[in-house]
Amino acid sequence: MKKQKKYSDEPSCSVDFAFRRIGGKYKGRILWYLHSNTIMRYGEIKRALPDITAKMLTQTVREMEEDNLVIRKVYHEVPPKVEYSLSKTGAELIPFIKHLKEWGDKQIEKEKRKALKCN
Repeated sequence: MKKQKKYSDEPSCSVDFAFRRIGGKYKGRILWYLHSNTIMRYGEIKRALPDITAKMLTQTVREMEEDNLVIRKVYHEVPPKVEYSLSKTGAELIPFIKHLKEWGDKQIEKEKRKALKCN
């Protein structure tokens, strides 16, 4: 007997669709770093995200490639060389990430001022 899924895998709305593509702990940061650096190799992304495991980084960039957010270019040489860059679709997200960054900067400043008042 087949188990029936409780929920559909289909996004419920466009906001759900978007957050399924860019949600999570790392995707927004990877998009931002690729925007800032144009092209990055796997090791460079790993160094930029010291809290990510190799397995999670591999899984994340694969998902982003499948969602057409990043371009993965493989050079067939020894040792293997792989470069990542933003796709046109990924680049369309940068103005929104900039806005989130500005919001985050303001919130960090508020927290710092609040902490200074308490001391």
